[in-house]
Amino acid sequence: MSSAKQIILSPALRAAVHVHSSKLNPEAAKLAAAYLSSAPSGGKHVLPDLPYDYAALQPAISAETMELHHSKHHNTYVTNLNVALEKLDEAVSTSNVSSIISLQGALKFNGGGHVNHTLFWENLCPKDSAASEFPSSGALKDAVEERFGSFENMKKEVSALSIGVQGSGWGWLGYNAGTGRIEAATCPNQDPLQAATGLIPLLGIDVWEHAYYVDYRNVRPNYVNAIWDVINWDTVEERLVKAKSG
Repeated sequence: MSSAKQIILSPALRAAVHVHSSKLNPEAAKLAAAYLSSAPSGGKHVLPDLPYDYAALQPAISAETMELHHSKHHNTYVTNLNVALEKLDEAVSTSNVSSIISLQGALKFNGGGHVNHTLFWENLCPKDSAASEFPSSGALKDAVEERFGSFENMKKEVSALSIGVQGSGWGWLGYNAGTGRIEAATCPNQDPLQAATGLIPLLGIDVWEHAYYVDYRNVRPNYVNAIWDVINWDTVEERLVKAKSG
């Protein structure tokens, strides 16, 4: 089997995706090329370090939940994504069209899990930090009031959508580059927001049970209501400004 490094360093493999793309449906060919060319420079995706301790988000999210969520659940997505990429590398190099197509589900699920959780950790912060206060002025406040009328209305809409996700999934606040406005949305499972809806993610709320069951059992509304205390609004606003600048 090819090494992880070859996944991103072998021009022949990336070319092979295009050479054999006539045998694939356009979406599969595009995804294979994107996955093989987007692995990080070290050759493998890695679990990101958190910018805070596991206990830093208590009482909204316990240290036990954070440790399990980050070191076990997120790490599993990373591990399985790397395994799927190695299999994709081998499938492309051997022109195994059936394997390329069959791997799309694992790549989407585990790649989405890695992307979503990375965004999630970044949009959290300790309750007593300055970043946990919603800004009194600026791009984010203006965008929220333009779309929702007020911060409280935005919280209610995003909360309601997140709580209402059937099964497992995510609640999101995203930026619509076509309209120049922010929107609330949901995605099932680990589907990435931008790939699924075109919205650029600003704020994500993980409503898989592993994100809250230790602390809230099956009472998802209590978890969603509590998580607003530990949102890093500085990060959300930075994402918005970047999204608006194109």
